[in-house]
Amino acid sequence: MFDLILFAMFPGARMLLYAFPLIVVVSLVYGATRHELWPAILKHAWDTAVWILGFMGVVFLVILIAGWSL
Repeated sequence: MFDLILFAMFPGARMLLYAFPLIVVVSLVYGATRHELWPAILKHAWDTAVWILGFMGVVFLVILIAGWSL
């Protein structure tokens, strides 16, 4: 029930479901190109995923604020 309400409020929310697997894969591949041991790969992948999510959040806020001002 909550999913229906959420998707009704944000019609583009389903498209965000594609972003999370992409972020995981990109982070793991990027970490693996820098390191060879799994602990180092996972640490680097986590840092990269946090950076990507932060960047996406900032871009979202800029677009949201720009949409309010128009």
